[in-house]
Order: sequence, then C-alpha cells, then structure tokens
Amino acid sequence: MTIQELEKELKSNILDGIYLLYGEETFLLESSLKKMKKLFGEMILGINYIQIDESNVEELISDLETPAFGYEKKLVIVKNSGLFKKEGKRENSKLKELKSKVHKYFSENVEDIREYNIVIFIEQEIEKNDLYKLLDKQGKICSFEKQTPSQIISRLKVIYNAYKVHIDDVTLKYLIESCGTSMQELINESRKLIEFAGENGTVNKNDIDLLCIKEVDAVIFTLTDSLGKKDITNALETLNNLIYNKEPIQKILITLYNHFKKIYFTKLAIEEKKDIATVLNLKPNQMFLASKYKMQAGYFEKEELRNIIEELIMLDKNYKIGLIDLNVGLEAILSKYCSK
Repeated sequence: MTIQELEKELKSNILDGIYLLYGEETFLLESSLKKMKKLFGEMILGINYIQIDESNVEELISDLETPAFGYEKKLVIVKNSGLFKKEGKRENSKLKELKSKVHKYFSENVEDIREYNIVIFIEQEIEKNDLYKLLDKQGKICSFEKQTPSQIISRLKVIYNAYKVHIDDVTLKYLIESCGTSMQELINESRKLIEFAGENGTVNKNDIDLLCIKEVDAVIFTLTDSLGKKDITNALETLNNLIYNKEPIQKILITLYNHFKKIYFTKLAIEEKKDIATVLNLKPNQMFLASKYKMQAGYFEKEELRNIIEELIMLDKNYKIGLIDLNVGLEAILSKYCSK
C-alpha cells in the first residue's frame, strides 16, 4: 500500500493484523507509527506492548505466544530486527536459521497472530525474502519512499495553512530545491519561516535565502550558475559561505566533481537525444533536477566540462600528497573558468 493509503486507513481508525513499514522517508514513517500507537490505546510495556530489535529478536515467537493478560491484544513492534536483511555470503548461520524459523511460524500461525496481536515490522532497507513475500499476502506492506515535489508541496501547504501563513507553490518549490526532499528537514526549516512570517504573513524566496540552511547540492547549483555566467565574485562568495558554514572542504570537492560529471552526462544525453532523467538515474522525487542540469549544461562546452572534471581529479590527487591546499586549488579552478 502507498503512504497515502495507510494514512487514510489510520484516519478511519483501522488498525489490524501485521504491518511492514520501511523506507527512506523516516519522518512520515515515524508519524504513521505514532498514529498506530495512539489508535492501539493504552500500552503497558511487557504486558500488552512488546519491543523487539536485533538484540532480542529471538524472543519474537515466544512474545507472540504469550497472552496479553487483561487485554484483548498485544502491540508488538519489531524494529531493525535483521529478519529482512539481504543475505550475504557470510551471513550469520544463527540469523539464517532464525529467519527460516520465524517465516515457518508466521506461515503456520498467521490467523492466531492476527487475532491476538498487532505486529509492526519497521526496517530501513529490506530484502524481498520469504517472510516479506508472506507478509505481502497476509499483511500490509508500506514503502516510505521520498516524496515527489508535488506531494511535498501538498503536505507543507497543510502545515502553513494551519498557522495561517501564506506561501505559494513556486516558493515551496524553491524551498524544496534549496533544502532537499526530506520531510523532517523541510518541516524544521518551515518552522523558522512560519515563526518569522507570523500569523497572516507571507513567506517569499528572500526569506528562504535569509533563514534556511541549504543542502550542499543546492548550493553547488548556485555556484555553478555563477561559474557559467562568469561571475567570479558570486562563485567565490558561494564557496566561502560553504566553508564558513563548516561544510568539509573535501565534501565540497567531491560534490563539485559529481555535479560536473552529471552536467557532462547531461551534455552527452542532449547530443545523443537520450532522456536526461534516465541517463542520470534520477529517482521520482528528483525529476525536477533534469531541467536544472539541462540549463547548466548550456553554459559549458563538452571539452570544457571534461577539463573541469580532470582538474578536480588532479586537485584531489595533489591535495592527498600534500602539494596544494584544497581551498586554494578550488578557488584557482573557479577563477580560471570564470575568466574564459
């Protein structure tokens, strides 16, 4: 089921059976988990509320078999248990045996489990193993993937409206482009913007520039815009702001390298009439980046992009053997291509 389907179900006060919640969007996952706990009602740890993780996962079956004395059902939350980990060549034989045992128990007792328990598995990443396939048939699986910009805008507008603060879709899109697609980070930044604007106030682009902590990737887009426009003052100012904000200089170098590599691939995709999003392997929540890479590819010649990439590689090599300071090297590269 989708996140929206699960949220709709929880709003209808429906909570039953076995769930598997997983994915990168941890804020929405934790929000759904809180709603599920609230729907369940009174929880007494060890009686009708059981917490399982990797350290005590071997107790899962016995906990499911133990009655919830004085209560109709138990809430069993199994978090990062290892039961859905991808099997490696050297997988712990004990864990492998436990996976098989838990799968067998669930397949043979699923009706009893559902009658006396609410079981919620929570994982960051999952392997679609036998237990996953069983839950796909007998339970409810929800993948909490990063939301698309349009989905994020819809969610954020609800929050801004609740505080009677005005913000339009264009400004929300700029917020997402600047701060990324993590709901937790966007809500953190929105709290600052809402407080700054006040009731009946309006949030605009300048407020975001003034108050929000921007993702390194977003700042690199700004730096590249300045580089493409041969604006050395803004390019160096953007670089120095990153350093001032204690962004590790080596991370800046790596991000710049990866960014120009993507611009180069975009250039090739345009020449060969291939889909940019496919070539860059963009995720559904990153599709808006395709047009940004395309625009920046127009600033540079193909050979120029190759030279920048090679110079960044050489800078990294020379830094590692102590021949140059990274800050000085980056400023030299930016100055060189701003002057062309």
